[in-house]
Amino acid sequence: MNQQTLAELFSIDHLLNEEERAIRDVVRDYVDTRIRPEIADWFEVGEIPARELARELGSLGVLGMHLEGYGCQGTSAVAYGLACLELEAGDSGIRSLVSVQGSLAMFAIHEFGSEEQKQEWLPRMAAGDAIGCFGLTEADFGSNPSGMRTSARRDGSDWILDGSKMWITNGNVADVAVVWARTDEGIRGFVVPTDTPGFTANLIHKKMSLRASVTSELVLEGVRLPADAVLPEVASLRGPLSCLNEARYGIVFGTLGAARDSLQTAIDYSVDRIQFDKPIAGYQLTQKKIADMALEWGKGMLLALHLGRLKDEGLIRPEQVSVGKLNNARESLAIARECRNILGGNGITLEYPIIRHMNNLESVFTYEGTNEMHTLVVGEALTGLAAYR
Repeated sequence: MNQQTLAELFSIDHLLNEEERAIRDVVRDYVDTRIRPEIADWFEVGEIPARELARELGSLGVLGMHLEGYGCQGTSAVAYGLACLELEAGDSGIRSLVSVQGSLAMFAIHEFGSEEQKQEWLPRMAAGDAIGCFGLTEADFGSNPSGMRTSARRDGSDWILDGSKMWITNGNVADVAVVWARTDEGIRGFVVPTDTPGFTANLIHKKMSLRASVTSELVLEGVRLPADAVLPEVASLRGPLSCLNEARYGIVFGTLGAARDSLQTAIDYSVDRIQFDKPIAGYQLTQKKIADMALEWGKGMLLALHLGRLKDEGLIRPEQVSVGKLNNARESLAIARECRNILGGNGITLEYPIIRHMNNLESVFTYEGTNEMHTLVVGEALTGLAAYR
């Protein structure tokens, strides 16, 4: 039987250079040896060894890998995207740990921080010795961050922060939080060590998605910070939105990892599963499902690589990131759902990865900009008219 992988069908390796293939293969090997044997159990119990994994991922060089200096690898955007894809083929929660660390917390400090803030935090975060989180979303303000209630006021030379943030990845294991707050000067970012008095992280329980990920509520009650805790280079929503674009870019690739793992699992299962005296892969309905899903995965992969090349040339625009996130999150979720169907009853067990990917992708479909918000971003780009209200 001449069976091809998805990547072989689309000759993806032909589109990558030697360094990109090497980085992809290193991350894939790590996922195969370290994550896959444990991930079903981590997902089932809702716990991961986050600090241990952070140090391992730091040693692997993937934390902030697309940033320059301060212990970061300075890789291409395409290489970073491929790493996200392989990590999410293991689990969306593992990719989220890396994305929040590198593309949100580290990127904010790297892009908008002082030299002192960069020197203090980035080398430790790149090594995985310090974990970061990113406090933007609030319980009542997700798609509309401009309405945030978290505030910071001056008290002499200090700042006092009050408020709360919701759905914060890495919150309970973080050593530092980048927290965005309303001030008299505009939206400002603050570098908040998590052992600061008045800072509390509350673990969110009873999740049915991203269970192999730490998700928290941050509470700030009279958190006093010195003047040099503020990120000096931005005083508007441009700061957090720039960080979100970095994280969304990683999702464009990452979702395809979950989709690829689901589809390859379904293909292998259908070849081995015998019904009515032949493999279910030999029936036309099954082959149509597989072919349709493969086409969507391949189109998503080609889109991701195109956006990655644009990003490496400094040409990518925010609405193009929205195109990638909108399409690839949507199609990857649809692929996971259809793959679950191919496995029948076996599709709902953690013996196979598909139901885990499907549940995780429900969150990825929503976070870093909902499907609806990215639809409106694309609509505005094409019509010139904003339809958010």
